[in-house]
Amino acid sequence: MNKAELISAIAAKAEITKVDAKKALDAFIDVAADSLKNGDRLTLVGFGSFSVTNRIARNGRNPRTGLKIKIAAKKVVRFKAGAEINKLIN
Repeated sequence: MNKAELISAIAAKAEITKVDAKKALDAFIDVAADSLKNGDRLTLVGFGSFSVTNRIARNGRNPRTGLKIKIAAKKVVRFKAGAEINKLIN
């Protein structure tokens, strides 16, 4: 499912217009990004939680040339699915 399909599904399920569903989804994405940028954890009970973790610098290998390369440290977003959503897909 892509963003346009998600907007259509939200609009149909909530019985709102696609414009309103897009505004709501965009607002959620903005608020979630700001929260994660500030180092906060975002938890949606029944769905899952998003958090930011630090990935340490490490050595890698260029698959094309085989040469060793250094991969810089960076922050990454992690998602852990909630128990309820796991039950629905299993």
